Amino acid sequence: MSSLHFTAESSSNGMLERDFSVGDVPGVLWSPVSGTAHHLPLILMGHGGGNHKKHPAMAGRAQRLVTGCGFHVAVIDAPGHGDRPRTAHDEQEIAELFRARAAGEPEGPIVVRYNAYLADLAVPEWQATLDALQKLPEVGTTGPVGYFGLNMGTAIGVPLVAIEPRITAAVFGQHWPDALVEKAKRITIPIEFDLQWDDEHIPREAGLALFNAFASKEKTLHANAGRHKELPRFEVDSAVRFFARHFGRALTSPPA
Repeated sequence: MSSLHFTAESSSNGMLERDFSVGDVPGVLWSPVSGTAHHLPLILMGHGGGNHKKHPAMAGRAQRLVTGCGFHVAVIDAPGHGDRPRTAHDEQEIAELFRARAAGEPEGPIVVRYNAYLADLAVPEWQATLDALQKLPEVGTTGPVGYFGLNMGTAIGVPLVAIEPRITAAVFGQHWPDALVEKAKRITIPIEFDLQWDDEHIPREAGLALFNAFASKEKTLHANAGRHKELPRFEVDSAVRFFARHFGRALTSPPA
């Protein structure tokens, strides 16, 4: 089993940022500056396709979770993303996606296929990362664990949550159901699900089919008007409240 090694550290705005690696997988752990000695809840976040662990969307969500609720937040680079090298297979799939976009063809079949391939690689990496993070005294094994990932973060997160009993609440959204329905049927934890009603890539019927597949007794659909990249920023605030509610945490400050 690979151990976790911290490689850099900085802090700002009440948040401690520590780069780490678990084997060959690079990641970042954000924590409250004043709360690293406690077994605080841990949120695993999956980034979107073409992005990376420190993408502004990841850093912004982490800021709200860390300073708004006192959580730890961890993100790792998905295979072929961020600081990880691309393989020939990665390059082939990305080229095919760009070709389809330029030709005005649906990109869904390519994204679904490629994301399913990445999930097969990333799920065991996430489990090894969680093992390593829980060995840290400030994280430990007694605090709850959540998962927050949209787009490709959902493609990786659904199969992860389906087999990982340590994760007890999750926020998903904005992905096709094709490769995920059977895995979603195995998930029974509380779910919040984001969907864009006018998504130009993912038909609303497809998004609704994925939401419907979850076996959770508590699942909430957040459907907003707008296209794929127009998910309202206030949905992050909703996710913060969702995790705070299920993990018994008070909001230490209103989400910005």
